Amino acid sequence: MKYLLATLLLALSLLVGVSSALAGDMKADAAMASDAIAKAEAARKKAASVDGEWRDTGKFIKQAQEAAKAGDFAKAVKLAKKAESEGRLGYEQQMSQRELKIPSYLKY
Repeated sequence: MKYLLATLLLALSLLVGVSSALAGDMKADAAMASDAIAKAEAARKKAASVDGEWRDTGKFIKQAQEAAKAGDFAKAVKLAKKAESEGRLGYEQQMSQRELKIPSYLKY
């Protein structure tokens, strides 16, 4: 009986550990923040290369850098991921609208 109970407790603790890791409950550290900021900057540059950079992408990257300097790595990662997402979306938006035909009467 004790063996069965110990096995169940071990299985339950493993299940909780795996589920929390999959849910993103891991603590952010300086390396994670630095990596996320680098990815966001790369996505921003890619979007800017086709004139698709969104207005706030650079602002989010700057805020992420400031949060990392202050030691708030979780906030830095969150902001950097938001900036990376905006960079990817800005690039995709610009590429999808490259061949957009705008009537001459709408051009200014």
